[in-house]
Amino acid sequence: MNISKYPQKNAWPEIVKRPVLERTGLTETVSEIFAEVRRNGDQALIRFNKKFDQADVERIRVSEEEIKRAENALPEELKIAIQQAKENVTKFHASQNPEIQEIETMAGVTCWRENRAIEKVGIYIPGGTAPLFSTVLMLAVPAQLAGCREIVLCTPPDKNGNINPAILYAAQLCGVRNIFKTGGAQAIAAMTFGTESVPDVYKIFGPGNQYVVAAKEYAQNYKVAIDMPAGPSEVLVIADESAVPEFCAADLLSQAEHGSDSQVIFITTDETVLNRTVEETEKQLEQLPRNEMARESLKSSHFILMESIEEALELSNLYAPEHLILAIEDFEKYIPEIKNAGSVFLGNYSCESAGDYASGTNHTLPTNGFARNYSGVSLDSFIKKITFQHLSAEGLENLGKTIEIMADAEGLFAHKNAVSIRLKQQNERI
Repeated sequence: MNISKYPQKNAWPEIVKRPVLERTGLTETVSEIFAEVRRNGDQALIRFNKKFDQADVERIRVSEEEIKRAENALPEELKIAIQQAKENVTKFHASQNPEIQEIETMAGVTCWRENRAIEKVGIYIPGGTAPLFSTVLMLAVPAQLAGCREIVLCTPPDKNGNINPAILYAAQLCGVRNIFKTGGAQAIAAMTFGTESVPDVYKIFGPGNQYVVAAKEYAQNYKVAIDMPAGPSEVLVIADESAVPEFCAADLLSQAEHGSDSQVIFITTDETVLNRTVEETEKQLEQLPRNEMARESLKSSHFILMESIEEALELSNLYAPEHLILAIEDFEKYIPEIKNAGSVFLGNYSCESAGDYASGTNHTLPTNGFARNYSGVSLDSFIKKITFQHLSAEGLENLGKTIEIMADAEGLFAHKNAVSIRLKQQNERI
């Protein structure tokens, strides 16, 4: 843990630095994997399953029988919880669908915009020690609401060649049937090029390790879009004297346990809260099953004492956290001061876990400072917006002269003529 009290502004850039991942050879490795998948399709995926996940898989596609077995294997309590989370995620994202508004910019000139679903989307779901079945809901629900025609889900198999049953249950609950046993950069390559089993897609979503992140970036070279640049999970907590140190520590550790490269920052205006939160973090850390990862993560954490909430928010905006928690009184008055954050949690009872799982907001969020210029995943992430315009004869008469003057000034005379020829014919009819 790094503890600092009243740091000067010239020290802030050092505080907001993220842990740097070793990327030597990463692009070259991803490039080789893409080339192999492009050449050999399913056989390359089968070989990579063996090489990277120690899994013997003969068939990449998950069968309907496997999906049924997964549903039967899952505890009823967990199925009910997943259903509740899906309902809330659906309610929140369904509210994001706007009505079409036709605007008459001037007499006879009507403009509007309509949504069109991205026809084919890919969803990547990490497996491993923390199979993120919650991410299935966060991506498949808005994809379904948007009307995406084809949803492809890729996730790595375990050593027995199986997919975590909670992932399969969440997928079938969301109507996803194209599920494939492949992970890592090879899964991204499969969704980029397509294989005998895996369809190619137009946009790829989902978190992953540094190879998955690098593969998503690489996929853009082949005209495949991605949801956002991504990195390790992070949270920044701002607390005043009303904060509960036990709650703050729990929220910090909930992100630290994601991985050793995750980062947590705690800022408070109260020294007693600072000291108690540090103590509580160390205490709760010992009780975590994944405490080795969390302990490593805490080496790059910051616990900071500052003069005011305003100053804390200034530092937060500079950091641009994935998750921001305001454990303060009168949080409403500080909402306008939040400029850069992926998702914000207000008050002592708004734990970050609520957004991760079931409150309804999306947990696929910009990290690594990208909250300065990216939004989290939403319904908009799965659609394109197409503009339309209709000019009547009256509309062209009203707007034509403006277009002619502007086109002439830019030296684009064919543009000008496209108006002039119409106006001339119109005037000849009168």
